[in-house]
Amino acid sequence: MEHPRTTSARDHDDSAIIDAAEAAPSAVGRTGGIATDVGTRDELTRAVEDPESHERVTKGTEMANGQVRNGGRR
Repeated sequence: MEHPRTTSARDHDDSAIIDAAEAAPSAVGRTGGIATDVGTRDELTRAVEDPESHERVTKGTEMANGQVRNGGRR
C-alpha cells in the first residue's frame, strides 16, 4: 500500500502547468540613473572599506549630475 501523500501527489500532478510556464526575467533591479550610480558606489564602499557605510542620493548628488537645478537660493 502506498503512502497517501504519494497518491495525492500523483493525482495532482502540475508538470503540464510547469512545462507551459513562461521563463522568468533573467535580471530584475536597477534601471539606471543616479540611484544606480550611488547604490553601486555604496556597495563598493561596503565591500572594500567600511561594511557599516550607507550612502544615499542627496540634492547635491542630483545637482552634480544635472538632474535638478538649484532654485537660486543661497
